[in-house]
Amino acid sequence: MEHMYFFRADGNATTGAGHLMRCATIATALAGRLGGKDGIRFVCADDQSASLAAQQGFQAVVLGSDYRDMCGELPLWQGLFRNGTEGNVILVDSYFITDQYLMELGKKNCIGVMDDYGSHAYPVDFVINYNAPASQMQYEDLYRGRDIRLVIGSRYIPVREQFLHTDYQVRKRVHNVLITTGGGDLDNIAGQIWKLLYNEQMEFHVVVGQFGTHIQKMQDLAARHGNLHIHYNVRDMAGLMKECDIAITAGGSTVYELSAMGVPFICFSYAENQEILTRYIRDSGIAGEAGAWHRDPVGTGQNLKQLFDRLADSRSLRVAFWEKERDMIDGQGAARLAEILSRL
Repeated sequence: MEHMYFFRADGNATTGAGHLMRCATIATALAGRLGGKDGIRFVCADDQSASLAAQQGFQAVVLGSDYRDMCGELPLWQGLFRNGTEGNVILVDSYFITDQYLMELGKKNCIGVMDDYGSHAYPVDFVINYNAPASQMQYEDLYRGRDIRLVIGSRYIPVREQFLHTDYQVRKRVHNVLITTGGGDLDNIAGQIWKLLYNEQMEFHVVVGQFGTHIQKMQDLAARHGNLHIHYNVRDMAGLMKECDIAITAGGSTVYELSAMGVPFICFSYAENQEILTRYIRDSGIAGEAGAWHRDPVGTGQNLKQLFDRLADSRSLRVAFWEKERDMIDGQGAARLAEILSRL
């Protein structure tokens, strides 16, 4: 292989793991097409991010930079290319990218971005926005007159293999409840939600991500409550989801994983970049949506409790969510993205 594929992404307690993990899902599918991972590298700002990439089986280069100052890392890229600086494919997934950064790396390479907004025309060769609310027409207008590959829409949602081959059943009664709020959760939203929903007749499974800072607090609570179970840095997330009757989730990539399986869920946003997806989920009737925790935690919590009680009492509603979720995603998104990248 003459050229290489680089994924520039980070995952830490502040940003969470979503950016890096979705790139890893795409990279895994790409490795399947290429016949191995030798030509794929992750490029990360710090050891924490590189460790996350390594857990997914990929070699990672640590720049030792500030992930918020991407232009400052540009000189560090020069030694990364196997065949000099030309002809490689670079996919950047960060909210801290600048036009200058992309233009410099893209001078002699094919460069693209993962975009969640569709509000800025980047100087790149390709753009990926797989989010269900993304509009092809919006991107065509944004990049009108540009020679650029637009990869837009839910056909390209990348979901890990473990979520694609499960036979989920909507049970008659709600017994197990999943609460997951992302890789960081600096404010321990998961713990707050558990207190809001607590019911002695149900088993609560709270997922604490790799970068979770409240693991000890949650373990102490679990020691005093026999129906509270803490799951730290879960590897078989699909297996845990399959055992749960309702899931409460933040509006990140977990929404798509739950949808691929058909687990009835209620979502909320805790950052601005999640609001488009959670509103789409609400307006499409795919699942429940409680509001924006980062704007109104009290009101969102109240909505969450009301939606949870309604969903727990109605199997027909849970079945309706199960049907609509599975219609949103067919599980082939990562394979489609891998095919596109392999042809660039």
